[in-house]
Amino acid sequence: MRYIRYAFLAALAVVLIAVAMANRGFVTLNLLPSALADLTGFGWSMSLPLYVVIFASIAGGVLIGFIWEWLREHKHRAAGSQVQRELTQTKREIRRIKGNEGKPQDEVLAILDEAS
Repeated sequence: MRYIRYAFLAALAVVLIAVAMANRGFVTLNLLPSALADLTGFGWSMSLPLYVVIFASIAGGVLIGFIWEWLREHKHRAAGSQVQRELTQTKREIRRIKGNEGKPQDEVLAILDEAS
């Protein structure tokens, strides 16, 4: 399985290098369209190789997707935490109701045992 992963990563590296070599031409990225930049007085532009723009766009899209999913799944994680807290509390109550046969003789140990 490890060799399959290495072969896949090597093939991916070859493809990415081929894309980078085929798209070495420089492009100019503008923050705002020229008419809007003239109107606002804020015109920012940068010249980069096209492959940098392509790879940065892919990385940005993946990052936005991860953040979007993390935010979307927040309610599921919160519900899981709530269920875990209720389960812990229920286990504590069951131990308290059943009563432990080997109860600690010291009050401090009894309090620590009940808290865990």
